[in-house]
Amino acid sequence: MLAICCMSLLIVSLDNTILNVALPSIQRDLHTSVSGLQWTVDAYTLVLASLLMLSGSTADRVGRRRTFQAGLVIFTAASLLCSLAPGLGWLVVARMLQAVGGSMLNPVAMSIISNTFTDPRERARAIGMWSGVVGISMAAGPIIGGVLVESAGWRSIFWLNAPIGLAALFLTRRYVPESRAPRARRVDPVGQALVIGLLVALTYAIIESPNLGWTSPVVAGCAAAALCALLGLLWYEPRRADPLIDLRFFRSAPFSGATVIAVAAFAGLGGFLFVSSLYLQDVRRLDPLHAGLFMLPMAVMALLTAPVSGRMVASRGPRTPLLLAGAALCASAVLQALTYSEHLPVALLVVAYLLFGTGFGLVNAPITNTAVSGMPRAQAGVAAAVASTSRQTGQSLGVAVIGALMAGGVHADAAAFTDAARTAWWIIAGCGAAVLVMGTLTSGRWARATAQRTAKRLAAEETKETVNV
Repeated sequence: MLAICCMSLLIVSLDNTILNVALPSIQRDLHTSVSGLQWTVDAYTLVLASLLMLSGSTADRVGRRRTFQAGLVIFTAASLLCSLAPGLGWLVVARMLQAVGGSMLNPVAMSIISNTFTDPRERARAIGMWSGVVGISMAAGPIIGGVLVESAGWRSIFWLNAPIGLAALFLTRRYVPESRAPRARRVDPVGQALVIGLLVALTYAIIESPNLGWTSPVVAGCAAAALCALLGLLWYEPRRADPLIDLRFFRSAPFSGATVIAVAAFAGLGGFLFVSSLYLQDVRRLDPLHAGLFMLPMAVMALLTAPVSGRMVASRGPRTPLLLAGAALCASAVLQALTYSEHLPVALLVVAYLLFGTGFGLVNAPITNTAVSGMPRAQAGVAAAVASTSRQTGQSLGVAVIGALMAGGVHADAAAFTDAARTAWWIIAGCGAAVLVMGTLTSGRWARATAQRTAKRLAAEETKETVNV
């Protein structure tokens, strides 16, 4: 079952890393702007972030295996549609459909893992192995993507999902038993609409601000709509018996910290991949294959450190890997901010990529483990979905903010690009610093005490509600 869950994460993660290598080719072939590239990435991550919590609670209600299988079918079919897209609009729509299927995979897989591995140490090691798949995708994605783009064009990057998706579907039907939460949670359409409105309005305002200007009525209106949606969520969700976002989870300092860390770390990842792909191919004039090879040191370190992080969480808790992750991410970005140029020495670039891969590999396991440990097993899907939503939201914001910053530099000369990129690297360094600070504040004795109190309250309230039903 762990292998099957890892396969689902592999196709979702591989799709993102391969796509980043193909972005310059997509830009040339479809004659799109930087904002078009941003929407190619963010259309997927936005829909994914919007639907993850709904998919997690739906799986707990109607059946985890059933939801997981539906996600595999939709994701695989949508991948084939992406390869057939005749223009940018069609590609963005197909990517959104991909995200609908992807939203049914990762949180449901994490719920299956949480309910299969009940021992905390075994679960931490299983999550470490599961997180290691992200490293595998980061290691294989750029190289596979480079080979496919060079040999068969960017459309071929979506073909890879079909055999993996079909194999996972067959194995799921054969080996994964059906499971549900003891008590079904009701659908929260108002909360779902507010989440979608918040994420779409905020991202649209950021991405389109370079073209329209921050004072544009459209951008200002989207920013105001995002604020209203956030306030609406904070007012409405606590009044629901079965909220889409259970704000009681955030009474736990480690859970709240994991949410913030996930947003910061994946915002850094989104910005890193976006800037690096454009820099290697548009500034250093590398072909897609060699650009993928340049990012291999980062991916290999992520692959090697992810299972190590899982073992560290199992034996010592999340504090050490979080502090090491924040320090490595921040150091990588600061190094590039200080030295970035058109002819940056390869040795410095490799060191920066090694540091970033180390930090990113270390950060995943403590985020996931903190999100699900201490929560009632009946709500494992919802808790895992909140963590996954934080990841995708962070990546969307990272691509939106960094892409908006780079919009002017991409079409200018190499000097203008590197000037804009230095500012981008300082923003990414801030993301690493946020991981370091939040990891320090939310992993101590006081934080663990808040987690224990929250778990007891949630378990007592869940038992009371079940008895009443």
